Amino acid sequence: MDRIINMIINQVIRRFVNIGVNKGINHLGAKGKAAPLTPTQSNAARETAKRARQAAKITRRLGR
Repeated sequence: MDRIINMIINQVIRRFVNIGVNKGINHLGAKGKAAPLTPTQSNAARETAKRARQAAKITRRLGR
């Protein structure tokens, strides 16, 4: 039972972190510039964040 609760909590935390990363990238991209990020720049930033999350996930799996 403890494992199920732990899995659910980890999924919820992971979703909140993903939302926070996406919003942070969008906010920081528009903060220091006169114009907001173009769609290609924000897509590239999202893809970079996605690759970083995948790398973190793979690293966690290798650590087990």
